[in-house]
Amino acid sequence: MIFTGKRYNDYGSFIKLHFGERVQKIALDIGFSCPNRDGSKGYGGCTYCNNNTFNPDYCKPQKSIQKQLEEGILFFSKKKKYTKFLAYFQAYTNTYSDFESLKKMYEEALNVKGIVGLVIGTRPDCISEKIINYLDELSKTYFISLEFGVESTNEKTLLTVNRCHTFEETKATLEKCKNKGFHIGAHLIIGLPGENKKDLLNHALEISKLPIDTLKLHHLQIVKNSVMAVQYSRNPESFKLFTSEKYIAFISEFITHLRPDIIIERFISEAPKDLLIAPKWGNLKNFEIVAKIDKNLAAKNLWQGKKFSSN
Repeated sequence: MIFTGKRYNDYGSFIKLHFGERVQKIALDIGFSCPNRDGSKGYGGCTYCNNNTFNPDYCKPQKSIQKQLEEGILFFSKKKKYTKFLAYFQAYTNTYSDFESLKKMYEEALNVKGIVGLVIGTRPDCISEKIINYLDELSKTYFISLEFGVESTNEKTLLTVNRCHTFEETKATLEKCKNKGFHIGAHLIIGLPGENKKDLLNHALEISKLPIDTLKLHHLQIVKNSVMAVQYSRNPESFKLFTSEKYIAFISEFITHLRPDIIIERFISEAPKDLLIAPKWGNLKNFEIVAKIDKNLAAKNLWQGKKFSSN
């Protein structure tokens, strides 16, 4: 366990140690779909989902991969003097195509000047051993991270939110990725309908059993143009949404149960104000929430893995 100035393993420090400098992700939207949108598994998508909540303006599927990356690099280069970038295949399921098409897209991204690696967001039921082995080969030359949307370790919850895959599938897929050259990431949504505090803390125990390197967390947000927005309007009392204060307190407790070597990439995400229905936390920014979490951990003498047991 190596903490770098914080009471948890933070992603920014990990990246600086790996590359020797800060590296910026450039988000891409290639126009992928999902198996629970196109009918192969279901329709309508996950009930909480509206991918427009995290697509930046330069990120449009009508533009080529090269064009999106070049515009993204220009955008971030104006802010800070980055020299290295990661191509982030973000929207929807970015391994959901045939092998040759995926290979062509990934290599187009890697051929853009300044791109030093790939971050690929996907689902545990949408990746083949052929892709896994290909990414393993790429990782000998580039930084490769494969991020899986786990969302919940509770099978009932996954069914309720129309995830169209099981946690058992997640475990089986990540086992196939174990001991490969690329980094394995997981994503969890904290506070999905029907989950109580015991369920939420159990996510930390179950996710710690997986062979993951990084973890992204965020609280449930109800956004416009999602199935959950309709459910919330009809039955708001069935949702136990976090206030900022309760979320800070919960996350501080959550990470004490988390395996201490997992790198925490994110505690929070912020849906655009024009899309967010609830909960509304005023003008609090992501970095302010993280600062409050840091302060709370110090005040209560908590740290990642304090209560973790591998038994």
